[in-house]
Amino acid sequence: MPSPPRIMIYVQHLLGVGHLHRVAAIARAMRRGGCETMLVSGGMPDPTLHDLDNIRFVQLPPARAQDASFRVLLDETGRPITDAWRARRIEALMDAFGRFAPDAVLTELFPFGRRPMRFELLPLLEHIRGMARRPVVFSSVRDILVDRTKPERDRDAIHWLQTLYDVALVHGDPALVSFEATFPLAREIAGQLHYTGYIVERQAIPQTVDGQGEVLVSAGGGAVGMPLFRAALAARSQSAAHDLPWRILVSRHDDPGEIAALREAAGTGVTVEPVRSDFAGMLRHCRLSISKAGYNTVMETLASKVPAVIVPFAGGEETEQAMRANLLAERGLLQTVRESELTPQRLAAAIDRALASPPQPDAGIRLDGADETVRLVRQFVAARQ
Repeated sequence: MPSPPRIMIYVQHLLGVGHLHRVAAIARAMRRGGCETMLVSGGMPDPTLHDLDNIRFVQLPPARAQDASFRVLLDETGRPITDAWRARRIEALMDAFGRFAPDAVLTELFPFGRRPMRFELLPLLEHIRGMARRPVVFSSVRDILVDRTKPERDRDAIHWLQTLYDVALVHGDPALVSFEATFPLAREIAGQLHYTGYIVERQAIPQTVDGQGEVLVSAGGGAVGMPLFRAALAARSQSAAHDLPWRILVSRHDDPGEIAALREAAGTGVTVEPVRSDFAGMLRHCRLSISKAGYNTVMETLASKVPAVIVPFAGGEETEQAMRANLLAERGLLQTVRESELTPQRLAAAIDRALASPPQPDAGIRLDGADETVRLVRQFVAARQ
């Protein structure tokens, strides 16, 4: 009887934790699909990460972005990364690969993003290319890329994909948006592109009674949500949801003083607490979700079919969230407010529209991306073997 395929997944989250949680959902699907799985993370540890039993988790020396520009990376002490730190990372990554001896390697976002991490990924990929019996190499990439202000970087991505990778798994559905919409050179790699559908956690959803009938306000795991939280508090009394219980989930990276001020202003009927590992379970039975437009939160919201108001993050060169939110709003699946136009009055009006809307229709897009990713990975590994 053949041994189960061994799958190594690499992820680097820099600001929020969405990238980490998306690949964790893929890792759990791999586990369900009978694969031995190792998840290698280069971001800061996240206490809300859950259900990784029987998944090997490797924490590289962690790094994070200094701000939304992603221009400066900081190590675990808050200092800019150094050549010595990079050397430690390369050694740790290569050691993890050598010890696990995978049949397949998935790198999340690279080569379409995470260019600062090429110092460690290119040596690994070049090593794999030179192996006599090499694993299948996949790029795991979301549906929409950020606005690309340097076209020459697209050529780098094409070169690396064609020379170092076998397959690019696009975690989206062209029925909503094609990869070419934000990566114009997609036709040059059409033979390597495979759409999986969107990644939504369907089975490892923590059960909780919290959130029942509440207005749930969230902004992911990065420190970018405070303007939304303040606007939501101010909008509460002006909206049709004024008599409902509200819960605001702040990030552990938010400023403690701002969190304290938020709690002081909250008043009766509003809970302010850190983001929780059972967020997806709370989302399934809340009355209304108010959030940013990150990939994971939006797809979990669609799966839950709860009314939703989305305020896309627009910091730095960010365009991904606004594009996804607008496409879904055009289908009548949620309400949106631009971050640049966020006021308590506009947010309250969007809340009222969301609560008055008929039950959310079927999204009309594939939400089985985790299971399809497993199927494709196993298919390509079996063909290689």
